[in-house]
Amino acid sequence: MTAREIRPFNKILVANRGEIAIRVFRACTELGIQTVAIYSQEDRLHLHRYKADEAYQVGKGKPPIQAYLDYDEIIALAVSKGVDAIHPGYGFLAENAGFAKACEDAGIKFIGPPVSVLENMGDKVFARHTAIKAGLPVIPGTEDAIETDEEALAFTQSCGYPVIVKAALGGGGRGMSIVHSDNELFDAMAKCRAEAQTAFGDPKIFIEKYLQGPKHIEIQILGDEYGNLVHLYERDCSIQRRHQKVVEIAPSLTLTDKQRTALFKDAIAICQAVHYCNAGTVEFLVDQNGEHYFIEVNPRIQV
Repeated sequence: MTAREIRPFNKILVANRGEIAIRVFRACTELGIQTVAIYSQEDRLHLHRYKADEAYQVGKGKPPIQAYLDYDEIIALAVSKGVDAIHPGYGFLAENAGFAKACEDAGIKFIGPPVSVLENMGDKVFARHTAIKAGLPVIPGTEDAIETDEEALAFTQSCGYPVIVKAALGGGGRGMSIVHSDNELFDAMAKCRAEAQTAFGDPKIFIEKYLQGPKHIEIQILGDEYGNLVHLYERDCSIQRRHQKVVEIAPSLTLTDKQRTALFKDAIAICQAVHYCNAGTVEFLVDQNGEHYFIEVNPRIQV
């Protein structure tokens, strides 16, 4: 391991709002780092802007959400104010590889995973391939994105129903549809493609076998720039509404020690495979027979 110069941050901009911005500001204050908040016109009275050393309005004349997505304006502001690092929080630009690359190009540190990780792990089809190469079990699914109805039918005939259609770049419970028969398949594909295009800017979809009544287990990961990785144990996120977590239980009350150890091992393995750095979450499903399957990596701080 070669020595690497550690350059402390002097000023951090948080490209977010609400509680995640406040938490980052608090941590920065404890470390003696200056902070910069951004806010939309609609958020001008929100608490987060008053918790930073400096605060600036962005997205004037734009819808409130768009204000936090215009990374050209955010980076230009950061450069003009002498910011040397940007923390994206979660949501908005947190998993946007273009934003991370633009930060690098501007000489600003993006506090998150490398651009390559954001590009690759954001695509669930690519993530499946990576998991397979790393030796992780995955749910039976299409090898690549589905292009034609014939490809979809061929998979469902070999795998059987039910299946789940997913947006390749999906997240937040969007772009997913459970299918129980051929009669539902094509409508579900069209619906998922449309939602994927609207929500994620890419209509690509794939299909997996749908597991009945699994446990949804997440492993928290931290990695540094030297290749060191640690897990921070597991969360049971099985209680959900519309594919969104309602309650997280830690530690899981249903895993055996053997299952827990296997999950930790596989979570570290896929992160090693992509040279993961920073905070992240590796998600698995555990079926009713106790077998676990990789589903995705969330390359950001956990919500």
